[in-house]
Amino acid sequence: MSFNRVFRIVVALLVLLVGVNITNAQKLTEEKLDAMAAKYALQSFPMLKDLLSIPNDAIYPEDIEKNIKWCEKAFGDRDFTTTRIETSTVPLLLAERKVKKPKKTVLIYLQIDGQPVDTSRWFQKDPYIPALKMKTVEGEWKEMDWSKIENYDDDWRVFARSTSDAKGPAAMFLAAIDAIDDNKISPNFDMKVIMDFEEELGSPRLPQAVIDNKELLKSDMLVIFDGPMHITNKPTLVFGARGIATIQLTTYGPIAPQHSGHYGNYAPNPAFRLSQILASMKDDDGRVTIPGYYDGITIDAQTEKILRAVPDDEKEIQDRLQIGSTDKVGRFYQESIQYPSLNIRGMQSGWINEKARTIVPDWARAELDLRLVLESDPERLVSLVKKHIEGLGYYVTKDTPTKEERMSHEKVASFTYEISYQSFRTDYNTEIGIWLKEALKNAYGADPIMERMAGGSIPISPFVTTLDIPAVSVPTVNRDNNQHSPNENIRLGNYRDGIKTMIAILGQKL
Repeated sequence: MSFNRVFRIVVALLVLLVGVNITNAQKLTEEKLDAMAAKYALQSFPMLKDLLSIPNDAIYPEDIEKNIKWCEKAFGDRDFTTTRIETSTVPLLLAERKVKKPKKTVLIYLQIDGQPVDTSRWFQKDPYIPALKMKTVEGEWKEMDWSKIENYDDDWRVFARSTSDAKGPAAMFLAAIDAIDDNKISPNFDMKVIMDFEEELGSPRLPQAVIDNKELLKSDMLVIFDGPMHITNKPTLVFGARGIATIQLTTYGPIAPQHSGHYGNYAPNPAFRLSQILASMKDDDGRVTIPGYYDGITIDAQTEKILRAVPDDEKEIQDRLQIGSTDKVGRFYQESIQYPSLNIRGMQSGWINEKARTIVPDWARAELDLRLVLESDPERLVSLVKKHIEGLGYYVTKDTPTKEERMSHEKVASFTYEISYQSFRTDYNTEIGIWLKEALKNAYGADPIMERMAGGSIPISPFVTTLDIPAVSVPTVNRDNNQHSPNENIRLGNYRDGIKTMIAILGQKL
C-alpha cells in the first residue's frame, strides 16, 4: 500500500474520530437529557434519603458537623478536593474540581442547613425521616413504602426538612456529576462549589469569610442552585434576590403579668401598644406609611416590560394562596417584589389556646423582617422604622429597660436589629445569563422564564461585591414546597428535571 493511500486512510479516520467527538459533544439533546435524568434520579434516591436523614438546624453545631462530613465524603468520592473555610462557629466547605485548559472558573453555591422544626405540626413520624407520599383522590397525602420509588409518579413527593430548601438541589447536583462522569461529558470550566451551613441564620459569618478567602474563592461567575421555580414549573432563571434585615421590637407593661380583673383598665397593656405601633406602619392597601421608605425605586418602561414578560397568572396566584385581595405596593406580583418589604414574621404576648389566662401581660414582642433591594440602604430603612416608633412617643432602648427607665417614661420599647446581607441583581445579557439561557433552551426546547428579582433572600451579595462577579440563580424545586414550614416537600418530577437542568448546564460550553 502506497504512502499516499495510507496517509489518506489515516486522515479519513482522524476526520471520523473528530466528527464522532464533535457529535458526542453535541449529543446532549432533549431526549438524551431526559433519559439520563430519569436514570440518575432513580439511582440517586437512596443518596437523597440519606442526606435528608441528617438533622441540619444550624443552632446545633454537632448536627451541622455531621452534614459537613457527609458532604466532604460525597464530593471527595467524585474527585473533588475539599477545604474547610473556618469561621467563629461552623465552617463553610469548598469543593473544587479542575479540568484541562479551562475557559472559566464557575463558582456554585449550595445551601445545606435548614430551618428549625416543630415536630407536632408535621404529618409524619419525624421531619428527619423522609416520607414518600402520594395525594389521594380526597386531596390528602398518604405515606407509602419506599420500595415503590422504583415506579414513582412525577406528582409523588418526598416530605422532610430541607427537601426543597435546599438539600434536594444539592443531591440533584451530585447526581448530575455522576451522570456527566459516567457519560464522559467534560465541562470546559473549573468548578468551585461553596457550601453554606448557616444560611437559615442569615449567613452571619459569610461576608467576612469571603473577604478573608478572596483568592481561594476567585471565580468568573456564580451559579446558585436554590429557590423555587416559576409557579408554572417551567424552566426558570432568576437574576437577583432581595437582601434581608431583621428587627426585634418589644413593648412593656407591668413588671410581671397582672390579674386582668384587678389591674385591667389601670396597667397599660403592652400587647395593645405593640399592635398600635405595628398597625401604624402600613395603610389599608399594605403600603408602608413611613415617609421615605420606598425612596429611590422607580419602575421605568423597560423594567416594566421585563417584569411583565414573566407569565404570571395573578388570579391563579391568589387562588393558590386563598387570598381575596393583594397589597398594593406594586401593580402586579413581579413589580411588588422590586420594593423593600416590611413584614411581621411573628408576635408573642401572654398565653393563648389551652394555656390562656386572664392577665395583663408584662411584655409583647414582634419579630420583623425587611426584604432589601439594591436601591435602598439597609441602615437607612432600619433607622426610618426606629424613628417612626420614637415619633409615636416611645422611649426606645437597645436593652431590657431598667426600673428607672420604665418609671420615667410613659411608653417604653426595646429595639434591636441585624442586617444579614444586601440584595444583588445581574443583567440578562451578561456571559453567565447567555450561557445558562442556552443550556436550558437546549434542554427544554424553549427559552426559560427570566425573572429580574426573586422575592426571597440568599446570601449572594458578599460574593458579588467582594469577588466582583455576576450571579444567577437556577431554581429547580416546586413552588408549593412548604419551605420554612411544617411538611416541607419536593415533587419527584421536579427532582428529576432538576438533575436534567444541571446536566445540561454542566455540559454546556462556555
